[in-house]
Amino acid sequence: MAHLAPSPDAVRRAYEEELTPGQKSALVSWLAFTGTFAGLRVITYSIRDGIGPFQNLSVGGEHLHHYMWGIGLLSGVGAVAVRGDEEHTRHPAVAVSYGSGLALIVDEFALLLDLRDVYWARQGRISIDVGVGAIALAGSYFAALPIFRRLRRERRAAKGVAQKATSGLSSVADDITKAVG
Repeated sequence: MAHLAPSPDAVRRAYEEELTPGQKSALVSWLAFTGTFAGLRVITYSIRDGIGPFQNLSVGGEHLHHYMWGIGLLSGVGAVAVRGDEEHTRHPAVAVSYGSGLALIVDEFALLLDLRDVYWARQGRISIDVGVGAIALAGSYFAALPIFRRLRRERRAAKGVAQKATSGLSSVADDITKAVG
């Protein structure tokens, strides 16, 4: 029976062989954005509903919004981009920091736009969640497209080999049947 999913080794090989360093950074950034945004949604809904171990972080009675951490991450990425050499700017940690930092900021964009805490306002919260989530998934998909194409080619090639082997066995079985019969 054929496996539906490619092996981790096949995915790793496709990642290493099909993507340029810039494409790898873009893919890692999109995946970090998508994972961070999804994780933020789970954590913030659990805080609002009083479920789980998470709670708001405050200093001196002032709530610290998570866009602040995003600004810090993007500032660090900017410093690496300005001062770092090619080896540092293409490092996966930079890509993860960029994607995660951007998600932390985008998640609270309504607050930054209005300069009021409308984070949980009914109007638009669900549509923002769905819209940003769809953008994140689409970006991750398109960044990973070269990998998906490679895996599809490998699957088709393997399927062709299996069909030829099956055809060859059928031919041998027919020959045996004719010889015996």
